[in-house]
Amino acid sequence: MSLLNPKLLGQYDVPGPRYTSYPTADRFVGAFGHTQYVQALRQRQQGLGLRGIPLSVYVHIPFCASLCYYCACNKIITKQYSQAERYLKSLGREIDLTVAQLGRGQPVSQLHWGGGSPTFLRNEDMRALKERLTDAFQWVPGGEYSIEVDPRTVDASRLAVIRELGFNRLSLGVQDFEPAVQKAVHRIQSTQDVQNLMVAARALGFESVNLDLIYGLPMQTAASFERTLDQVIELHPERIALYAYAHLPERFKPQRRIHAVDLPAPASKVGMMQRALVRLVEAGYVYIGMDHFALPDDDLAVAKRQGRLHRNFQGYSTQPDSDLIALGVSAIGRVGATYSQNAKTLEAYEDLLALGQLPVERGLLLSRDDLVRRTIIMALMCQGHVSIESIETSHLIDFRKTFAGELLELKQMQDSGLVTLEGDAINVTEQGWYFVRAVAMVFDRYLRADQDRARFSKII
Repeated sequence: MSLLNPKLLGQYDVPGPRYTSYPTADRFVGAFGHTQYVQALRQRQQGLGLRGIPLSVYVHIPFCASLCYYCACNKIITKQYSQAERYLKSLGREIDLTVAQLGRGQPVSQLHWGGGSPTFLRNEDMRALKERLTDAFQWVPGGEYSIEVDPRTVDASRLAVIRELGFNRLSLGVQDFEPAVQKAVHRIQSTQDVQNLMVAARALGFESVNLDLIYGLPMQTAASFERTLDQVIELHPERIALYAYAHLPERFKPQRRIHAVDLPAPASKVGMMQRALVRLVEAGYVYIGMDHFALPDDDLAVAKRQGRLHRNFQGYSTQPDSDLIALGVSAIGRVGATYSQNAKTLEAYEDLLALGQLPVERGLLLSRDDLVRRTIIMALMCQGHVSIESIETSHLIDFRKTFAGELLELKQMQDSGLVTLEGDAINVTEQGWYFVRAVAMVFDRYLRADQDRARFSKII
């Protein structure tokens, strides 16, 4: 059984954005900084934009005790805990400065701690940070409150603390269970440790556990990845994120420790992905889109069935389309018609805060064209459906005139079976859902003008 047409793979497996935003972060400019971000926060506080919709909050904890060679995240490898203590003080200042502009007690329905590894923090510091956030924001009952967990540094007692802090969802970094692969990427952890955490999480009442997997890693083979899939399916997590490893050593220094000769051949890598799709669907998982799978009764699968999926800088979300307050070094947020990114280095982040400024280093004020294209791209990525009439009504444009070139490209995709163009609607087909990034790319004005796409990972 194969879910992917080999001819389509050859045609559409090209580099492209993941569209956690549009425009994508590589379009942000340095002219957007503290002043522009403060203006966006004040406009929301004054009742403009999405004020009536609860916020999403992201907190970046950049520290890790050891280096994973595949990692492309913004992280700081250290065993000196004093760095984390100093960072938390800066993070507290950023929270205070944000609340001063936004107003205290704004409702929040989605919280995510990422990194790095948030569980690098000691229990008492996790409590103190959550208390600081609780003083700043109001948590909405039934929200999605998640944290990334390193199974190598967390046991059942630490999970109990995390649950006590109000988190109801976990994401465990697994990547691969094979010892040879783990050694090649410098991340050794046992299947038993992950299983113990899964058992503890369910006993503690966590609503959902996600496991992260990566295919295309060094020393992986079709047979070894099959064994990893066996173990993952047996663990039966509510969600699975299945990522393709993008080997870009010229951009990400840790990847220079991975020898290209140890990587699986492109055909083998695609075969792993195809096999994973088949195995997970046969095991009862719903393919959400992009890299995500969920059990049918998980909120993510329910949101997809009901057409309520949204997408932000953390990926697919069940929460309503909302402003995202991003806290911490390198964190990316969205407020109104703006995107912002904090300084990427700890030194620059601390320096800006020491000046009494929000640590925004770059960002973007979206144009009218950006906004309409964002609406279309997110509709494709989340619902697989675009209503032309709805776009025309909400953005006051002639869709067929404005996007004449794009519609011609979509007709070619219709011939390939990826979309259907029927009357007033653009619909992504079942086959096209696996190539939805390629469909969305049709409406990316920046990408159409810039053929240098090598900076992006491949779609499959």
